[in-house]
Amino acid sequence: MGPTATGKTDLALELAGRLPLGLISVDSAMVYRHLDIGTGKPSPDTLAQYPHRLIDIRDPWEQYSAGDFVTDAPHAISEISAAGRVPFLVGGTLLYFRSLTQGLSDLPAADAALRSELDARAAREGWPALHAELAALDPVAAARIGVTDRQRIQRALEVRRLTGRPISAQQGRSPAAERGVFLKVGLVPRDRKLLAERIDRRLRGMLERGFAGEVERLLAMPRVSADCPALRAVGYRQIAEFLGGRCSRADAELRALAATRQLAKRQLTWLRREDCDLWLDMESGSLLGDLERAVRAALPRMQYPS
Repeated sequence: MGPTATGKTDLALELAGRLPLGLISVDSAMVYRHLDIGTGKPSPDTLAQYPHRLIDIRDPWEQYSAGDFVTDAPHAISEISAAGRVPFLVGGTLLYFRSLTQGLSDLPAADAALRSELDARAAREGWPALHAELAALDPVAAARIGVTDRQRIQRALEVRRLTGRPISAQQGRSPAAERGVFLKVGLVPRDRKLLAERIDRRLRGMLERGFAGEVERLLAMPRVSADCPALRAVGYRQIAEFLGGRCSRADAELRALAATRQLAKRQLTWLRREDCDLWLDMESGSLLGDLERAVRAALPRMQYPS
């Protein structure tokens, strides 16, 4: 696991060429069909050679949550294990990793009417105003959530309204969560400037390969609108704003770059709280060898042949 643009997917593919792995994507955007270029999704040829579970399992207008992942991932792990392969989870949606390994509390399902009400208030007052309200109701959650992080502000207020209790008091281990033995590997940059440069190159490469056209095709689909779940993904939202005439292409590209850098910063902050068994430098010349040795050494305790 690690922040965007650290090379997680390519590293997993290289390792899959050396070990009998079954790859499982841990990415909240790659679950969506038709989101290919902007998510860095492996090519169809690569997926044919190295199949990934939990890629292309939702349409762009459908919701997918950490709760869905905690349901889907253990099934994928069991199927891969039954086939005699080693489950290998790779991605940057760290909430999914934590929910799988530590459990997910029994929070209420989303309430469409309440979310519409909160969206309407945000349109009038702005998300920072709703964040201020959250700070009064649940200061612990508000301290963890950015003032413009609409999804998490909305969810925290929703849970408070539906249960009468702050979301921060309800998040944690669930006795019902399925747990296993994990080797947790964090892929991180030695220098954040190097990661920022990678993010810049990655976004420019996506734009050259037709990222804007991909978003345009998505918006042309009958059930897709600019506020559907898939288009909340970083990069997609900003390009959709340009296509909707709300900003220039140059502004959209700068906003997408800034949003991606902010995402990476949040991912690194989250990752620092993880108790990883192994930390790897994304620029290391021995990266693949170090990972392979660690995985091989861990296989016996996970009851896989080494």
